[in-house]
Amino acid sequence: MLHLTIIVPDGENNLSSIAGAYKIFSRANQYRKETSGSALFKIELAGISKQVEFYEGLFTVKPHTHITAIAKTDLIIIPSLNHNFEKAIKGNQQLVDWVAQQYKQGAEVASICTGAFMLAASGLLDGRNCSTHWSAANHFRAMFPKVNLQPDQLITDEHGIYTNGGAYSFLNLMIYLVEKYFGRQTAVFCSKVFQIELDRNSQSAFSIFTGQKSHDDEMVQQAQAYIENNLHEKISVEHLSSRLAVGRRNFDRRFIKATGNTPVEYVQRVKIESAKKAMEGSRKTINEIMYEVGYSDVKAFREVFRKITGMSPLAYRARYNKEALV
Repeated sequence: MLHLTIIVPDGENNLSSIAGAYKIFSRANQYRKETSGSALFKIELAGISKQVEFYEGLFTVKPHTHITAIAKTDLIIIPSLNHNFEKAIKGNQQLVDWVAQQYKQGAEVASICTGAFMLAASGLLDGRNCSTHWSAANHFRAMFPKVNLQPDQLITDEHGIYTNGGAYSFLNLMIYLVEKYFGRQTAVFCSKVFQIELDRNSQSAFSIFTGQKSHDDEMVQQAQAYIENNLHEKISVEHLSSRLAVGRRNFDRRFIKATGNTPVEYVQRVKIESAKKAMEGSRKTINEIMYEVGYSDVKAFREVFRKITGMSPLAYRARYNKEALV
């Protein structure tokens, strides 16, 4: 029998990702017993404290065991952390070290949402792809520059390490892992029981682009302000760099270093974010919105919109603005 360890970190973390992982894998185990006669996993919650409180003591989790009692495990699930990532990592260093050691011994590791911060602290993600909640992407890049962050991806799967995007999208990762370990039949069964969409692979449609502003490059800040205040224009990067009296190559280099995006990507993301908000809250036509954010080519607008959100403009409006369809 394989061994599954669901980590319970110390601190005010996310209870739903612990309970959800436990519930789905327990149900997959039960289904396998019913169809094949035996469970696949021994499932244990493990931590470094006898109990951990959640939501100011409203809920309490009592792990089955201390991590030091587990000499070897096959799959580790790291739940979502609170938003004080540095404090969470420092307070759970023993867990971080244990995860790294277990991976070296052959265990696979899956992080949920901002649990990627704990996984990255182990060094296991250096040079590898990773996803996390879109809202934590800038913070993650600053803390772990060696990791290839892919915030648009719902799930990454690389060398026995799995990560996923934000919040309740962890349910998709659990179904993904159920399929990997139990097979497609069990994954389909669990997706129906828990009503989780199968094969969803992007969190782009849920992201809100706010721009990377936590830097000290005044020139880039001026460029960002110009872009955001002139959405209706067809912005030329050459014109913008010239306007700020900076050579194009140096402008690109400084912009990427400060924001994590090329100037062209930043312009596209700001414009599409504005278009998304208009689609969500108005009855304007797609063409009207397109012109307002500086696009005149329907095909180009549609392609950029799909690249950033994973959906067509019409599909996006249909999902997030029912009134516009009446």
